[in-house]
Amino acid sequence: MADPEKQMIVEDGSEHEDVSSDEEGDKAAPATTAASLLQDPAVMAALQGKLGSMVGQASGYIQSLPAPVKKRIKALKKIQLEATKIEANFYEEVHLLECKYHQKFGPLYAKRATITKGEYEPTEDECEWPSDSEDEEEAALAEEIKEKAKLEDAEKKVEDKDIKGIPSFWLTIFKNVEMIADMVQEADEPVLEALNDITVTFSEKNPMGFTLHFHFLNNEYFTNTILTKSYELKCEPQEDDPFSFEGPEIFKCTGCTIDWHKGKNLTVKQVKKKQKHKSKGSVRTITKQVKADSFFNFFDPPTVPDDPNAEVDEDTQALLTVDFEIGHYIRERIVPRAVLFFTGEALDDESDFEEEEDEDDDDDDGSGSDNDPDFDPKKSQANPECKQQ
Repeated sequence: MADPEKQMIVEDGSEHEDVSSDEEGDKAAPATTAASLLQDPAVMAALQGKLGSMVGQASGYIQSLPAPVKKRIKALKKIQLEATKIEANFYEEVHLLECKYHQKFGPLYAKRATITKGEYEPTEDECEWPSDSEDEEEAALAEEIKEKAKLEDAEKKVEDKDIKGIPSFWLTIFKNVEMIADMVQEADEPVLEALNDITVTFSEKNPMGFTLHFHFLNNEYFTNTILTKSYELKCEPQEDDPFSFEGPEIFKCTGCTIDWHKGKNLTVKQVKKKQKHKSKGSVRTITKQVKADSFFNFFDPPTVPDDPNAEVDEDTQALLTVDFEIGHYIRERIVPRAVLFFTGEALDDESDFEEEEDEDDDDDDGSGSDNDPDFDPKKSQANPECKQQ
């Protein structure tokens, strides 16, 4: 069959006679039309949307199976349920193991805190760590600049003696982590300068969970020296949907009361509002207290109903989802690797990992058999060309 693209070129700019048969011409026209349609972004978007809406829809294969086969499938589901229960027991033991090893990490975290707070000055041996960036910077400096830098360093060392620990250690970490940085307002920063440690405690059972402890120096904003945020986990399959179980999940969190000094509450703000009298028409100005954006709203999360079957509105659910994610991230990532989040190295590692995930997602177009619960293997074998499209 003649190449449609070559045929078009000949028709547009050549005086050569078209020797193609009428039959070939009739076949080429639809192909050209189809190709042009597929190049239309609007058509492609509509096609992809239609295909996307079909993913996961029942094809009728399971319903068409004989009754004895359906009974065997039910038997397999009972086996799967037993496997899910064993999986839940596995995660419970993992949590107990995490509690055990947390005790071993404790002394290391405590020593880290003494350095960041300025209570302990590490020895030269303890400070020995290769730093490629510093070596590269020194090699790039000219000799005369080096001499000048030495003089400046000598003067600076006298000033640096007054600096204790690592200033703004936890505030810098918070500002480095995007999901937390979005919560931190400019007014919060002076208070977070006084945050000198975050610790974690675990509860093994009844309830299974963990508590974050935020330790503060004396400050002019509140009297608390420790603010807490507790999270409760559930580690059992749901009765109405047992196969959705994927491990422990946070289902409840509790904050604490912050004892603010008068006029220093960062979670509220005063706004002036004009009110007009309905009959007299006179106008008055009133001052109203409204909620303000602040990191410290983190310690006042939405209340979760005790009834697990109670409905939660979408806005509250969205807030809780973000809250659970932040709490888990602080416990799982930030506290164990605090220094790497301070330097930004942990962020670089995670961004590399996310890029790899994105590449994998590009290959997942939703057209595989795993996405169709009623995938029919016989139909797939009967039409092998579909796999190559």
